[in-house]
Amino acid sequence: MTAERFPGASARRRLVVVGSGIAGLYSALLAAEAGADVVLLSKGALADSNTFFAQGGISAVLEEPAPGDTVASHIADTLKAGAGHCDEEAVRVLCTEARLDILGLERFGVRFDADDDGEPALGLEAAHSAPRILHAGGDATGAEVAKALILAVLDAQEAGTIQVLGHAQAASLIQSEGRVTGVDFLRNGRAESVYGDAVLLATGGAGQLFAQTTNPSVATADGLALAWRAGAELADLEFFQFHPTSMVLSAARGRDHTGADPLLISEAVRGEGAVLVDANGRRFMPDYHPDAELAPRDVVSRSIALHLASLGDPNGHVFLDARVVEANKGEGFLEKRFPTISARTRDAGVDWTREPVPVAPAAHYWMGGVVTDLHGRTSVPGLLAAGEVACTGVQGANRLASNSLLEGLVFGRRAVEGFLGELPSNGGLTDSPDPTASAEALAWQPELVPEPFSRPALRRLMTAKAGVLRTGGLLREAAEALNAWADVVLPRNVPDSVDPREHEDANLLLAAQLLVQAAGARRESLGAHYRSDAVETPREAIVRRYTIRRKASLVND
Repeated sequence: MTAERFPGASARRRLVVVGSGIAGLYSALLAAEAGADVVLLSKGALADSNTFFAQGGISAVLEEPAPGDTVASHIADTLKAGAGHCDEEAVRVLCTEARLDILGLERFGVRFDADDDGEPALGLEAAHSAPRILHAGGDATGAEVAKALILAVLDAQEAGTIQVLGHAQAASLIQSEGRVTGVDFLRNGRAESVYGDAVLLATGGAGQLFAQTTNPSVATADGLALAWRAGAELADLEFFQFHPTSMVLSAARGRDHTGADPLLISEAVRGEGAVLVDANGRRFMPDYHPDAELAPRDVVSRSIALHLASLGDPNGHVFLDARVVEANKGEGFLEKRFPTISARTRDAGVDWTREPVPVAPAAHYWMGGVVTDLHGRTSVPGLLAAGEVACTGVQGANRLASNSLLEGLVFGRRAVEGFLGELPSNGGLTDSPDPTASAEALAWQPELVPEPFSRPALRRLMTAKAGVLRTGGLLREAAEALNAWADVVLPRNVPDSVDPREHEDANLLLAAQLLVQAAGARRESLGAHYRSDAVETPREAIVRRYTIRRKASLVND
């Protein structure tokens, strides 16, 4: 991407990028390459992102695809996984333009795994109709991509084309005459500001809303809260994808696990024959689905949650027993087949060849977010969004495997193209909020809660009442507790503090309220949103998108 592609663009327009995952790093590099003045804010170090922990790959139909694969097949697979809730034009853009951004990554130093003939090694994943998954470093694609892009960003910083502000917690968006013109942020105990012609939010997700998550500690819904407070429209917040088997580090013996990286136990382990058992050693999955441990991911997550609820411990855990795999396939098989998991479980104090691993469903990926058009523009002029924080419509009600990194690439690039090309303002041309959704959620009034607000209390509440399993009653109870906490924490406002943790707490509480409001509004089950008290609804109601704006107050309409 070069400035010559956009003759109407000023070479020195400034883009402020907030976030250092794949969407933030890639878009910053492209904007700088095209001649823009780029400032990149990273909440922690540049490697602190969901991208870095992504084990999966990137889906793309290349110029020379796998036999029988087509862009049309990728589109169809994405639409099917999204449960009829995707924006079809956004999906078409994602799948058609994927190959462009794979080339873009390679240009910035990413090296994908190759087969014996030197061609891209394309993997097959669940719900894909053909092999089209690119990997780097085997099961470390996210880390390899992040490392390459970070090196490119550091080179750009050295060359003076990108200014990197590390350990900078975005606190609020600066607005002037109805347009976003910059970011207030916290750094080294002080409040600072940076101004630009536009701000691109690439802040990732919000796994820290739940007791168990695959996300790192930085995933605290910051971008979502910033956008909502600035008046941007949000949508699809009820759709949160859970991975069924994440290791519960707090239940493992060994070293102190505070701040430890999350650890997924791959579905491939169950594919080799590992089984799920409860604390009594009883295998329970056959009671819930005929395919038992090999049922679809969302089914396994729900089954674990149902079983824990039946035992009266919704925040508890079960165990993944891989000893049978070692017994059937020979000593040393687990170490050879799963070296990373073997090392990580051993480091946590669990020898999975001799004892079961404590696991629980973990918050993995938020399909909803800040509503954008096909060029990353939100309903607020000057504010762009890309990656997990955005809601482009490509993920629908349930994300197709390996489409998340791809979305950050394609729509991060398109956001930069829109910024450089001076496209007309989006003007907020999206669906209107559903009045019944707001009315139901706003009718929930706070009651006394048994404990004061804390992050662990919030996570326990969300897991028990708004996690994998939901009912109208549980969601109302969650709303009551959240509203009571909100009377003290005041999450609708920017905290008057230079403590980053207080800002994260407010952002998480606000995101929890918005998620619960959206989940309460959607009374039917759809995709990742499962209600055991689901009601029969017409098709037009199922595909309706529930949107939320600040002007529809959480307390008073």
